[in-house]
Amino acid sequence: MQRLPISDKVRGLLTRLDDSWLLADRALAGDRVAAQGELIVRYGISILGKPQYKLVPDLVVADRGETLIGESAWHFIIERGHLFPRADVCGRLADGTDEMLFLKQLDLALPFAVYAYEDGADVKPLAWIDALIAHDASAFPQRLLEHLPHYSRLADWRADG
Repeated sequence: MQRLPISDKVRGLLTRLDDSWLLADRALAGDRVAAQGELIVRYGISILGKPQYKLVPDLVVADRGETLIGESAWHFIIERGHLFPRADVCGRLADGTDEMLFLKQLDLALPFAVYAYEDGADVKPLAWIDALIAHDASAFPQRLLEHLPHYSRLADWRADG
């Protein structure tokens, strides 16, 4: 079966600053750039009762055997998942381990993790992104903006921390 994780492409710099990973549209003072250019971001959904574990979905098998990948899988999980609690959701944990759970085992009420990958074929992320630093966030996908705190300036992020 083909599997396709729910992903968005972004252009920016992935930076390690203090104990945080930041995605930025420009170089930040005092940063350590881990990757730059086109990056892949994926979204991890918490596992019910184990919020430290996140599943990045790449295949949904609905109750009647219908298979969904990519955007179709995302839409199913977010918009219709409550109607199909026994649907199987396959994906990867942050360490790259393959996992399959019932949809009812995912906690959609908790904030999603936003992971950065260097390449679309990667199964293990470079980092769990803590925030976006971008003066103009309009170049970033809407889904990323919904799941990642955004600050116009590094000073604003520092003030919030």
